[in-house]
Amino acid sequence: MLDTIQEWLIGFGLSSDHATAIIQISALIVLAVISYAANYIAKRIVLRVISKIVTKTKTQWDDALAERKVFVRLSHLVPALIIWFGVAIIFGDTASLTLLARRCAETYMIIVGLLVMDSLLTAVVDIYRTFAIAKRIPIKGYVQVGKILLTITGVILIISVLLGKSPFLLLGGLTALTAVLLIVFKDTILNLVAGIQIQAYDMVRVGDWIVMPKYGADGDVSEIALNTVTVQNFDKTISTIPTRAVIDEYLKNWRGMKDSGGRRIKRSIAIDVNSIKFCTPVMITRLSRIQLLQAYIERKQKELTEHNAANGIDDESLANGRRMTNVGTFRAYLTEYLRGHPSIDTNKTFLVRQLQPTEGGLPIQIYVFANDTVWANYEAIQADIFDHVLAVLPEFELRICQNLTGHDLNELAQTLVSKWKGALS
Repeated sequence: MLDTIQEWLIGFGLSSDHATAIIQISALIVLAVISYAANYIAKRIVLRVISKIVTKTKTQWDDALAERKVFVRLSHLVPALIIWFGVAIIFGDTASLTLLARRCAETYMIIVGLLVMDSLLTAVVDIYRTFAIAKRIPIKGYVQVGKILLTITGVILIISVLLGKSPFLLLGGLTALTAVLLIVFKDTILNLVAGIQIQAYDMVRVGDWIVMPKYGADGDVSEIALNTVTVQNFDKTISTIPTRAVIDEYLKNWRGMKDSGGRRIKRSIAIDVNSIKFCTPVMITRLSRIQLLQAYIERKQKELTEHNAANGIDDESLANGRRMTNVGTFRAYLTEYLRGHPSIDTNKTFLVRQLQPTEGGLPIQIYVFANDTVWANYEAIQADIFDHVLAVLPEFELRICQNLTGHDLNELAQTLVSKWKGALS
C-alpha cells in the first residue's frame, strides 16, 4: 500500500526521496494519532468498564488490584506495542530508525512492566493481610526483596536492550561486582536474615504489644517490613525499629500475657513499722466481726492456744509464745479478700507477702493476676483493689508509711501551740 502511495506521489512530479519522506512523516503522524487514540480508549473506556466490574464483584482481590493501579499501569503498554509494530511497517524491519524506535519502545515497556509488577506485588500484600495468618507470618519483607530483585533484573534488561547485547553477557560480568553489591546491600541482607529469624522463632507478630526502650517503642506492632518494624505507640506516636535490632537488642513482648488471659498485679504498700503490734483481746473481738476473718481468727486462735499450752508458755508477757499480730491478720484478710474478688484469677500465681523492711517501712506486696488483659479494665481492677486496701488499714490499727507533708507539719504546729498556751495558762 505504501508503494502505491509513493508511486502516486511521484506521478505528481515529486522525486522518489521526497515522496518517501512525505510518506514516512505522514505515517509517523498517523501512528502517533493511533497510539494516542489507543491510549485514550484504554484509559477512558476500558479502565472505566473494569472499574465498574470491580466495584460490583464481591471478591477483594480485584479491589486491591484496582486500588494499587495495576490496570492503569498496564494500559501504558498499549501505545508502546502499537509503536513497536508500527515502525516496522513504516520503515521496515531492518531500518536503523526502526531499530532505534523499537529499542526505545522496549525500554519503555520494561519500565512499565516493572511498575506493573511493583503494583501487583503490593496488591498481593494487601490481599494477604486480609487473612488471619498475616499477623503471624508477614510477607512484606519477602515481597520487598522480590521488588529489589525485579528492579535489578529490569535494569539489566534495559541496559542489554540499549546496547543490543544479550542480558546473559551482562549477568556474567555482574559476578565480578558481587563484592561491591554485598557492601551496598549489606543492611538489606542483614535485615532479610533478621526477618527470617523473627518469623522462624515467632518473636514478633503484627498486633503484638512490644516494648523497646532504646527506640522509644511501647505499643502495638503495625507492620513488619524488610528494613523496619513499625510500632504504633500508645501515645499515638510512631516508632521505627531496624528489623535486625529486634534480634540484637532487648525487647519485651506482651503477647504471652494476652494469650494467657491474665495480667499481673505486682504492687506494694509500705506499712509504718511503729504501728505493728500484737493483737489485744479487744482487737481480736472487733476483728472477728469481719466476715472474711471469722474462720481465720477461730482457726488461728485454736492453733496458737494449743501450741502455747503444749509448750508451757507463760501468758504474763506477750513476748512469750506465739501471738496474733495486726499485720499478720491484715495479710490474712487481704488473702481472703483477693480470693473472693471476681476479677482475680486464683489459678495463677497468688501471693500476699512481706518484703524486706526498709527505711520506708514494711512493704506488703500483692502479687496476683487480673483475669482481664484490656489495659483500661486492668487499671480499674488494680485501682479498685488498692482503694479498698488503703481504706481498710485503720481497722487493723496500721498506718501507711509516708514522708511528712505540709498538712502534717501544720497539725504538729497547732498541737505545740495548744500545749504551749495550756502551759502558760
